[in-house]
Amino acid sequence: MSKILLVDDNEMNRDILTRRLTRNGFTVSCAIDGPTGVRMAAEEQPDLILMDVALGDMDGWEATQIIKTTPATRDIPVIALTAHALASDRDRSMKMGCADFDTKPVDLARLLEKIRTCLSARAEERKPPLPCTGTA
Repeated sequence: MSKILLVDDNEMNRDILTRRLTRNGFTVSCAIDGPTGVRMAAEEQPDLILMDVALGDMDGWEATQIIKTTPATRDIPVIALTAHALASDRDRSMKMGCADFDTKPVDLARLLEKIRTCLSARAEERKPPLPCTGTA
């Protein structure tokens, strides 16, 4: 079962998304702000992070940048979540190191596809190399 860290300062968003992800087989932990999300990413080592970008003092982009520049957490895929569907928000998310970007309100089927794609890519990266069987 894959573990997702959801970083969102809106209690209703956390509650709805946590229930929906749990019903789809994920274990979900939640952080209510950027600093807590950064700390929990390091402590819990989730398989994936869903990061709201509008978080207050430390926005989701800043939190993602810290996660992506920290050796212990840099390989955790982050999907940015925002109520803004602007191309500039998507571009900024990708520049900060996000693996993907999705808009709120969340379309669960679309988000689940993005989550599965990111988790599959991470699983491929973690596979050990095949042994060399050829002769020189």
